[in-house]
Amino acid sequence: MSSEYRRLVRLAGFATMTLVGLMIFTKTWAWIASGSAAMLGSLTDSILDISASLMSFMILGYALRPADDDHRFGHGKAEALAGLGQAAFIAGSACLLGFHAVERGLNPVGVKHSDIAIFVSVLAIVCTLALVAVQYYVVRRTQSIAIKADSIHYKGDILLNVAVLCAVILSDMGIFYADALFAGFVAFYLLFNGWGIAKESADHLMDKELPDEDKAVILELAKHHHDVIGVHDLRTRQSGNIKFVQLHLELPEDLPLWRAHQIAVEVMESIKNAFTGDIDVLIHQDPVSDKSKLEANA
Repeated sequence: MSSEYRRLVRLAGFATMTLVGLMIFTKTWAWIASGSAAMLGSLTDSILDISASLMSFMILGYALRPADDDHRFGHGKAEALAGLGQAAFIAGSACLLGFHAVERGLNPVGVKHSDIAIFVSVLAIVCTLALVAVQYYVVRRTQSIAIKADSIHYKGDILLNVAVLCAVILSDMGIFYADALFAGFVAFYLLFNGWGIAKESADHLMDKELPDEDKAVILELAKHHHDVIGVHDLRTRQSGNIKFVQLHLELPEDLPLWRAHQIAVEVMESIKNAFTGDIDVLIHQDPVSDKSKLEANA
């Protein structure tokens, strides 16, 4: 695992802790001053965000360890475990917020000190936009599952903070049910978001194949070599930021061993060069003696 990968992941972690910590402080102040249910929902989400992110990056510290004798394929799947943990936190916060939204809907209360709540909501939107920009850069460079899960959630938080801003403004105008309505909307959105994160994390834990477009590129590169007759038994998966590829190359049976090995190395290098990030390619060479097949592929 490259030093740049470690550096970028840690950069994302530092940015998350700093900006979310600032948002928690200001949202606590705004909730106490205004009594807004929507602001409480946003505060609850931020507290669970930083708890989930802290757990996520603690697990990432383990995931970043290089392969060892007991974990020959590395520790990358720990990232998917972090993603499942985040999904659980998100689902829990959504349920709690949903109950509070129902209570506030049955007993509507006006928002006090709405100017403070509006200021904090705008500040939260700016901070979240900055955080998403950092995470987008890191995900684009590393393809980290844990950072991607964090980024998906914080993108949703932009919408969440806009909803809180609308709820406070409408409540200030005398539309008291808006506070409960937007709090319920946020709860539903969090549940939907958590399901997406849980599904992607489970796919990685269950060794789901790489996307079809990636597999098509791998097959095309393998078949493109002029000495390769065919390719079969392609298998792929991903663990953390490392992609694993296994395939069989069909080669003429009269090739010397050194040449068959050289062809496999050339195919392996072409596949590695086609993808960003770490990729582990394992190739098995199969001798082909069927002359009709050789002629068909000539």
